[in-house]
Amino acid sequence: MADLFDTGEAPAASNAPRPLADRLRPRALAEVIAQDHVLGSDAPLGGMLAANQLTSLIFWGPPGVGKTTIARLLAGETDLHFVQISAIFTGVPDLRKVFDEAKHRRANGRGTLLFVDEIHRFNKAQQDAFLPHMEDGTILLVGATTENPSFELNAALLSRAQVLVLTRLDADDLENLAQRAEAALGHALPLDASARAALLEMADGDGRALLNLIEQIAGWQTDAPLDRASLTARLTRRASQYDKSGDAHYNLISALHKSVRGSDPDAALYWLARMLTGGEDPRYLARRITRMAIEDIGLADVEAQTVCLHAWEIYERLGSPEGELALAQAVIYLALAPKSNAGYAAYKAALRSARATGSEPPPKHILNAPTELMKEQGYGADYAYDHDSEDGFSGQDYFPETMKRPAFYAPVERGFERDLKKRLDYFTRLRAART
Repeated sequence: MADLFDTGEAPAASNAPRPLADRLRPRALAEVIAQDHVLGSDAPLGGMLAANQLTSLIFWGPPGVGKTTIARLLAGETDLHFVQISAIFTGVPDLRKVFDEAKHRRANGRGTLLFVDEIHRFNKAQQDAFLPHMEDGTILLVGATTENPSFELNAALLSRAQVLVLTRLDADDLENLAQRAEAALGHALPLDASARAALLEMADGDGRALLNLIEQIAGWQTDAPLDRASLTARLTRRASQYDKSGDAHYNLISALHKSVRGSDPDAALYWLARMLTGGEDPRYLARRITRMAIEDIGLADVEAQTVCLHAWEIYERLGSPEGELALAQAVIYLALAPKSNAGYAAYKAALRSARATGSEPPPKHILNAPTELMKEQGYGADYAYDHDSEDGFSGQDYFPETMKRPAFYAPVERGFERDLKKRLDYFTRLRAART
């Protein structure tokens, strides 16, 4: 099992070539790009190191932002023995071996920084196995995850570690890294300005991906700098970071929903496109788009739900990619439609009231009385048939007799609900006059 564990010790001398990403790995925390909000002197890690009080940590961030590198450098800064494992390849027997070796090392006067990559892939029992060894100081745990720790890690583990968020590299960070790579290679990349910008876009915030692309380009023989078209013809764009069951899935659908709610069709189309190009199931999007119509537009535009259902049906008939245009048009319609959550809010208020009032029966005057016994009990007594009343409205109370009349539905002065509000106000005035 020795090959599962990276101890961080230098290998025997070798002339084997090393990837560019490995050659450019920072040798000090000050060389790490883009994570000053974590590593700066006033930042969490900077403060811990200054006080010599490093605690167990969880690094949460996308690939290629320095999680492994920072963990390795922390071990060097604190003179801890560095051990790296991956949750993908490590089982309980392997963990026992790691813990036993750490105990032996601690007995000899040296601590262990255990770096666990993809820590969210450990199940609950495996995560629990870390707890006693964290508590007694056998290991200082540094976990790395691309998924939200709140959902993927046990509360007990999170209570013993501090979560630090590492951010994707922006264009300036990637350019800084590209310049370091050129210095290491000893020559500039054969790219014009447009191709260089395209290269940074292809990396998609991932420093390791950028260095791998640069390493490919560095081996090309070119007579003149390449332009954007020439570069993209030679390189395949890196796939977007999107997991249909992970954080990206929930973050992007949230962005789409809030863009629609915020009446921004351009932003809504962008997030829809991001999800579709990431491989999201269009049927899932059709369901969520229909929900947006119900939740955020409601009766302000009575056609919104029909537009969504028709778009959904069109997708089912046409399939991809043609049917996706119908979903896009539905998103545009929803973004520009008048907004109201009055129906949604009224329904939730009614649910709360229904739970609070328990089993209160309806008032007897609106109950049918098919038997003489029920009539004797007052069922149906004094019921006013609304069609026989003036204006077709009796104004009777339909709530339980012990319940004070509530007001759940409060339509807004937008779209069709403006007309509904006029009707509601009209019936409210009639009810007040007739009671």
